[in-house]
Amino acid sequence: MQFELQPTLQGNLLLVRPLRPDDFDALFQAASDPLIWEQHPESDRYQREVFQKFFDGAIESKGAFAVVERKSGRIIGSSRYYNLDAAESEIEIGWTFLERQFWGGAYNGELKALMIGHALRFVDRVVFAVGENNLRSQKALQKIGARVLRKTERPARDGSTVPHLVFAITRPGR
Repeated sequence: MQFELQPTLQGNLLLVRPLRPDDFDALFQAASDPLIWEQHPESDRYQREVFQKFFDGAIESKGAFAVVERKSGRIIGSSRYYNLDAAESEIEIGWTFLERQFWGGAYNGELKALMIGHALRFVDRVVFAVGENNLRSQKALQKIGARVLRKTERPARDGSTVPHLVFAITRPGR
């Protein structure tokens, strides 16, 4: 069975649907709060020109989602699947952000549950790479049961590398 990288997933609070080019303005509005990005390796992603590169990469990835609050119908964030590795039976979930009013509660948990549940139908392990200094995202992953798998380096925009921790959730029984 082939992994479907952009399904539409629905929970009680969220609709997670494929990101479309015409979602730019709504998603940029959700991303334009500098505090969302303060612990992120790209802490200037709230700036339109920086966010445009992020958005273009999301569209090109063919694995990106708009995260829509069902109650309001408004885009409140984004996430994506990438780095599908059939040989390792793993996929990465990342590039995730939500507006601050949706932090720390049920929204991130439901988003991750929907995406992880879908992924584990096709692969044995889901991984998440988080900047070493992004303590907020590390705590959010620990809260949903992810465990540190390894440390790695990821490229930054300026060509340098940034230390990241790779967290994993494995299919039960694996």
